[in-house]
Amino acid sequence: MTSSERDVAARALPLLDLTSLNDGDTDEDIRALCRRAETPAGAVAAVCVYPRFVATARSALGQSTVRIATVANFPNDETDIAKAVGEATAAIADGADEVDVVMPYAAYAVGDVGAAIDLIAATKEACGARTLKVILETCRLADPGIIAAASRDAIAAGADFLKTSTGKAEAGATPEAARVMLEEIAASGRRDVGFKAAGGIRTVDDAALYLGLADEIMGPDWAGPMTFRFGASGLLDALLAKLGMETGKPAGSSY
Repeated sequence: MTSSERDVAARALPLLDLTSLNDGDTDEDIRALCRRAETPAGAVAAVCVYPRFVATARSALGQSTVRIATVANFPNDETDIAKAVGEATAAIADGADEVDVVMPYAAYAVGDVGAAIDLIAATKEACGARTLKVILETCRLADPGIIAAASRDAIAAGADFLKTSTGKAEAGATPEAARVMLEEIAASGRRDVGFKAAGGIRTVDDAALYLGLADEIMGPDWAGPMTFRFGASGLLDALLAKLGMETGKPAGSSY
């Protein structure tokens, strides 16, 4: 093991949104996830759970610094603004700190830009000071030009983070999509807009790849818990192993 691998693991752990978005999740699964969020090497950034488990996570975490993230308009990309806003509002009332909302990517891809912008803007209004991460589902947008345009429009509509993927589609994060999104964040001049890579990120090498892109495009001091996240479940065990720590029971998600 090289010192650089340990450095990457130490750097990535506090950027992790430890995620369990399984259809069969139970309250005990979420309590176990929350226990794993506080590790001997430090705490992850957040746990990410379905809205119905936000209150469970809030109770389990108590006074922990770990944030609670949840999802809205997920995993499908509906254009129902009232539904997305209602999900976000209820989750925040239950204690969510962050909402990851799926942009209506299918509508966007065929030119209905307004549907996406309106849903993002309304969800951000509902979130207020809470963090809104906008999921582009880049594997479905596919074309780099469309990913770039969607990134610009999401930022303009109020996104606090751009997120690659739901983790439920045929593919998750890719370096190609990440580069486009990070370049659009840089071009916006908004260094407070964050980036979240999600779906298929399981190894320290994966983490190093995306952190390297962020360092290249945004500068080596940019990526921190308020500007950069990994959405993953299995990644935590890989990071702890590199740090020589005992690994906990895997969360059981393929995210």
